[in-house]
Amino acid sequence: MSTNTVVDDITLSIWHQVQYTADLCVKCNICTSHCPVTQVTDLFPGPKFVGPQAQRFRNPKEISVDKSVDYCSGCGVCTMVCPHGVKVMEMNAKARYKLYKKQPIPLRNRILGRSEILGMLASPFAPVANAMLNLLPVRILSEKIMGIHRNAPFPPFSFETFRGWHKSVHSKSARQKVSDKRVVYFHGCSTNYYEPRVGKAAVAVLEHNGYEVIIPDQVCCGLPMLSNAEFEAACNNAERNIKSLIKYAREGVPIVGTSTSCILSLKSDYQHILDIDTEEARIVAQNSFDICEFLLDLADAGELNTDFQPVEATLPYHSPCQLRAHNIGLPAIDLMEMVPGVKVDHIQAECCGIAGTYGYKKEKYDIAQAVGKPVFDHVKASGSEVAVCDSETCRWQIGASTGAKMIHPIELLAKAYGLQEFYFKN
Repeated sequence: MSTNTVVDDITLSIWHQVQYTADLCVKCNICTSHCPVTQVTDLFPGPKFVGPQAQRFRNPKEISVDKSVDYCSGCGVCTMVCPHGVKVMEMNAKARYKLYKKQPIPLRNRILGRSEILGMLASPFAPVANAMLNLLPVRILSEKIMGIHRNAPFPPFSFETFRGWHKSVHSKSARQKVSDKRVVYFHGCSTNYYEPRVGKAAVAVLEHNGYEVIIPDQVCCGLPMLSNAEFEAACNNAERNIKSLIKYAREGVPIVGTSTSCILSLKSDYQHILDIDTEEARIVAQNSFDICEFLLDLADAGELNTDFQPVEATLPYHSPCQLRAHNIGLPAIDLMEMVPGVKVDHIQAECCGIAGTYGYKKEKYDIAQAVGKPVFDHVKASGSEVAVCDSETCRWQIGASTGAKMIHPIELLAKAYGLQEFYFKN
């Protein structure tokens, strides 16, 4: 089946599904009261208005003209809080896709949707690329020409890629841990090109727990493209990842990831937004786990290695929207609190504002900053030099806005196991 055929099928089947869930809306406005964007700007009238309310007037065969839907950040809070199961975020995503069928997708959006290509091109020249990105004239020029805000929280490129490190370290059989327990690691673009340290920590923790870590062929999960209305490109990446992962999923090998948004794509978005509802997609989804979810399951089964060294730290922790959309609770908190001396200061805020690539855009940067202000204020008030978050773009957003060193929960566990040294002072 061609990608175009898949997308045509998506348009028909999803709009039928959306029309059904729109009828479940009782106009209670719970989604609007929880929407982080509606609370800070009048440009977005709210998820109920552009979602189920507008859906009743949409024709599935016509192009959407609801321009305000483009100010939906796609955080998914509306779908999470709806007591009646209305797929509000999915409606908005589909409406945005149809909106851009009528008008061209900006080059800026296409670039932001391709973090993998950016990393691939810039990583070999990381020192030069990073120096250029930190020049104010370059940032101003990028804002004027591309519409990417001059203060957008771009992470530095890494000269060493995660895959390059893994190949060099694990190519020698003497260094490879042989085990009858296997796990697949879906590292994502951020770990490969921007934060290899997160991948190193993940491999170290998994191997410390007796697992052989398999690094399969993979491409960008497609979520940045999906968020920028490039469903055809997102479908292509989704199908490539499913094809690579299905052989492991069929064998029952768990697929874990440190990017909670990437794993949510495997678990849910491929099926429920892109509507790739194949047997292979379902099997991959059923065998995909956020890494903290996977490790907490091991702990619940009494199989997690708990030889943690004390780490004396009180750490602000932001639970990102994408993690909460998994409906698995907050496993990172339970894991981190297993480490002697660690106290988790859970930040009670809906969203940090970045929403993937949303906060990078010139016209949405101030909205993203206003949405994230409660998170930033909490981190600053805590006085901690280190804060924790499961999502890479959230880490970059919070770090840029507070000056805090941002880590993934897996880095704390690696520190507690004595495997790697990170941002903590002994």
